[in-house]
Amino acid sequence: MSVLLHLSDTHFGTERAQVIEALLALAARERPDLVVLSGDITQRARPAQFRAARAFVERLGAPLLAIPGNHDIALFDLWARTVQPYARYARAFGADLEPVHASRDLLVVGVNTTRAWRHKHGEVSPLQIDRVTALLRTARPRQLRVVVVHQPAAVCRPEDRRHLLRGHHAALRAWAAAGADLVLGGHIHLPYMLAPPGLARRLWVVQAGTAVSARTRPGFPNSVNIVRWHGGPGGRGADPPGEDAGRGDCVIERWDYAADAHAFVRAVLTRLTPERA
Repeated sequence: MSVLLHLSDTHFGTERAQVIEALLALAARERPDLVVLSGDITQRARPAQFRAARAFVERLGAPLLAIPGNHDIALFDLWARTVQPYARYARAFGADLEPVHASRDLLVVGVNTTRAWRHKHGEVSPLQIDRVTALLRTARPRQLRVVVVHQPAAVCRPEDRRHLLRGHHAALRAWAAAGADLVLGGHIHLPYMLAPPGLARRLWVVQAGTAVSARTRPGFPNSVNIVRWHGGPGGRGADPPGEDAGRGDCVIERWDYAADAHAFVRAVLTRLTPERA
């Protein structure tokens, strides 16, 4: 079994110390194989905010796959936004804005959906769609295939349609056909998951709320997602009898911060079986 911890919209500069400590305790207990941070890591892309975010993820004690969000590009520093929009991000999290993680059980592909000339709207280009499609086609049957974007690829409420990732229709069609299982995102601080209709193969869009920021939506506390993937026979860390173990079992858990308990508690559990040829 592999465990993936999905965080989004930490917005360092608005973080809550007690929530950070609760999240660190959750990570220490769950011991994720990978942490995915799907953008808006900082509030205003300031160096001190990036340093605080880097220190936090190092305390999580797990490999990290991070992508930038629109808040990770300087808004008010026009020179930085125009000339070196990702320089501060790169100093903290590396120059690769579209990282890939591949292990026996996981294939996770990051996509930079931010654009320096836009304040908040995201976009995925035809070249990016093709790149992800090609990577997905290299996946082994036992791997969970995950794409990470910042802005949502599907929404569950009409009022959130304005936040949709531009190019999402073409991306979902191509990625579903290529074998994607999950598309992780954030941006709107609203946790949910749904399976968009009309695709050649079912995939799930999984959104995370804001992990540690005070910028929560009314009625939605800080939250994170845990993805548990059983790719085939054998326990965690065990060698499978064959490389291609066939159909696996995936559990998506939403964990909400409970202020009275000073801890993250499991709020929703969804079990699904990704389609395999």
